[in-house]
Amino acid sequence: MPSEHAAPETPPNFWGHMPEEEYYSSQGVRNTKSYFDTPNGKIFTQSFLPLNTQNVKASVFMTHGYGSDTGWLFQKICISYANWGYAVFAADLLGHGRSEGLRCYLGDMEKVAATSLSFFLHTRRSEPYKNLPAFLFGESMGGAATMLMYFQSEPDTWTGLIFSAPLFVMPENMKPSKVRLFVYGMLFGIADTWAAMPDNKMVGKAIKDPEKLKIIASNPMRYTGKPRVGTMRELARVCQYIQDNFGKVTAPFLTVHGTSDGVTCPTSSEMLYEKAASEDKSLKLYDGMYHSLVQGEPDENANLVLKDMREWIDERVERYGSKNPLP
Repeated sequence: MPSEHAAPETPPNFWGHMPEEEYYSSQGVRNTKSYFDTPNGKIFTQSFLPLNTQNVKASVFMTHGYGSDTGWLFQKICISYANWGYAVFAADLLGHGRSEGLRCYLGDMEKVAATSLSFFLHTRRSEPYKNLPAFLFGESMGGAATMLMYFQSEPDTWTGLIFSAPLFVMPENMKPSKVRLFVYGMLFGIADTWAAMPDNKMVGKAIKDPEKLKIIASNPMRYTGKPRVGTMRELARVCQYIQDNFGKVTAPFLTVHGTSDGVTCPTSSEMLYEKAASEDKSLKLYDGMYHSLVQGEPDENANLVLKDMREWIDERVERYGSKNPLP
């Protein structure tokens, strides 16, 4: 007989026990799930399409943040864009969610980015999307991965870029100790995969709404272990690499950040805006908002961010939609 004090069962989805097809239909979208084979392993992918696919405006390819995945609350962003008339595609990064790879090991971010990019390009070049505008979207550490995908792509592949609280500058409290990295480095790479770096409990600094924090913390796919040595080493390297190459960014972009972000510095967005060569660039800073701008803020704040994103992307589709042949 079960104990009356047994822990409550975690529902299979953040919305509870409603069947997935019924939930997505209630949200006005059609969801599909599949695995995509790459030379680096299988990655889990999802699509979120408007119920009426006749008037899809553009495709949007989304990348989640560190320790997260394309399900649970991240898909609230995907569903919102699909409701605006966009075909949304998302992939769990290598080592995350339902994709293959050692959990949350990002020892080679170029490879991690290229793996998701292979799926994104495959879809972007397929019918009926190849002649539509196409955008890359990256949140948090996924913003860094998205920027690497942009650098790895042929010119003019992407109509525009959207970043939500991107990680381009390592905050001081996240920077790995050089002494620690040196000591682990002396082990000839053996320690690279060790989950041995200090954990700064970032999730509590990312979510303002306490009820949403509870939901996010209950995600069964979320990585909760300590950061791996190679992951922190690589994130520090990639942040510096991106900063050194901001001047190569020429695509239109929107970057948004909360001024009270305790996970990624608003400096990341400000520096991109200042140094990018793009002629069409937009920066939005939200006073007092935390890191997770859509999933973790009170609804009125999240809706403001989504409104700004919608206005930006709708305007770019209108402005550049007919000038977007594939290379």
